[in-house]
Amino acid sequence: MSCHELTLTPRQLCDLEMIVNGGFHPLTGFLTQQDYDSVVTTMRLTSGQLWPIPITLDVDNITAFTIGDKITLKDSFNHPLATLTLASIWQPDKAKEAYHVFGSADDTCHPAIDYLLNTAGKYYLGGPIDRLSDPRHYDFNEYRRTPAQLKAYFKEHGINKIVGFQTRNPMHRSHYELTRLAQAESDAHVLIHPVVGMTKPGDVDYFTRVKCYKQLISYYDDGSATLSLLPLAMRMAGPREALWHALIRKNYGCTHFVIGRDHAGPGNNKDGQPFYDPYAAQKLVRQHEDEVGLTMLTYQMVVYVEDLSGYRQIHQVPKDMKIRTISGTQLRQLLYSGQEIPSWFTFAEIARILKQRYPPTGKQGFTLFFTGLSGAGKSTLAQAVQQKLLEVSYKPVTILDGDQVRQHLSKGLTFSKEDRNANVERIGYVASLITKSGGIAIAAAIAPYQEARQTCRSLVEEFGGFFEIHVNTPLSTCEERDTKGLYAKARQGMIKNFTGISDPYHVPVQPEVTINTEETSIGEAVTEIVSAVREYIG
Repeated sequence: MSCHELTLTPRQLCDLEMIVNGGFHPLTGFLTQQDYDSVVTTMRLTSGQLWPIPITLDVDNITAFTIGDKITLKDSFNHPLATLTLASIWQPDKAKEAYHVFGSADDTCHPAIDYLLNTAGKYYLGGPIDRLSDPRHYDFNEYRRTPAQLKAYFKEHGINKIVGFQTRNPMHRSHYELTRLAQAESDAHVLIHPVVGMTKPGDVDYFTRVKCYKQLISYYDDGSATLSLLPLAMRMAGPREALWHALIRKNYGCTHFVIGRDHAGPGNNKDGQPFYDPYAAQKLVRQHEDEVGLTMLTYQMVVYVEDLSGYRQIHQVPKDMKIRTISGTQLRQLLYSGQEIPSWFTFAEIARILKQRYPPTGKQGFTLFFTGLSGAGKSTLAQAVQQKLLEVSYKPVTILDGDQVRQHLSKGLTFSKEDRNANVERIGYVASLITKSGGIAIAAAIAPYQEARQTCRSLVEEFGGFFEIHVNTPLSTCEERDTKGLYAKARQGMIKNFTGISDPYHVPVQPEVTINTEETSIGEAVTEIVSAVREYIG
């Protein structure tokens, strides 16, 4: 038997916290292969207990591990949190897992399928866990209650009926009215139980959301609602996730739980259709309601009825009366354009918080990401655009050149696909910090692979605009410009993995701007790019 250490990823940290705090009862560790196989295909552990989501510890390399080993699980600050006694090591069939759990074997429009196939480790480790210490949190600690603590709180305050409300978004007036409906129907205390672990990419960060929830709580009758935070890493698994959420809320002391329309739905698939039927989640939870041991409450969409100056479920709206709604996309448009958010839609305090977090686009930072073959003209364009932006803007402008980044930030990386992606993702991370601080980042790198460029986009768009600029200069022209003779050496086999010759370049699918420097002058290209920026910031 050997002892090892493993630093957990953000998702693994969430899963570990939920295991050790009892939120994932009856789990006592990461699933073994037998339990994993059973959960994937039957939604049950080998014991027969209901459990719809596989909770796995994924790694990229297993050469050092042997059954029976003790593995110390640590956070990114090197704090030991738990010890896993290794009982299973295996390589999963990820396509099978994706198909059974999420409904598709390969549609990476689903964030969990994308994570499973492109981010999660190749192998799984399973076994029981012994807790060493609690995960460390330095934010909102007064709202971070374990299942045992929350149950004790309810008992202390004589609260016997609790209706749980799941959310990963800011709550507006329609959500408030929905919880009031649930409260009236169940004669229960409302538990606002938002997810503060990993949610869907692009969601509002939980710091902003919790600030909104804290304001919302004051609108409930005194003592009739409680806010508590859930350190869960969501999978956006629709029906299975809804059932999972119900089991978790039972562990936290809930007697009732609201299952919404399209509960935990990830949006549309690659064909532009919803991944799940909007009422499939309610149907699945209803089938297992008695076994879960709580009462499910369901409602249709709650909308504002202008003629009644109030909210109703959509099926209760009298014919010919005008309803009003604002989608998440429309809300972002209002915020980014600096327009007022209607008082019928949200409370003034919540509107103020969202305006502070999402200022108009003219006040945000942004990133220009130049990608193309070696010799396409990326660096020249980047420098020219930098000069023009410094002329017309008051924001600081920083160039992140691929060659310079390799010398300083990515020193030691090779030109393998894995290392190329790591280099590009590091550029994206730095660009996101510049964007977050309100500056302008200009990145210029070959960035040959679509997945790494998409990671950069996701990192940056959390804080501001992202412009992918494809410098689409023909390969023949790039070779003619090659003063270093790199293309010639690549064709002779002297340089391996050379983009465009012996290694592929994934052409951007929908870049914001495409420039061919063979046909377009530098001045014309700069004008086109700056015009796109001006159109964005308004």
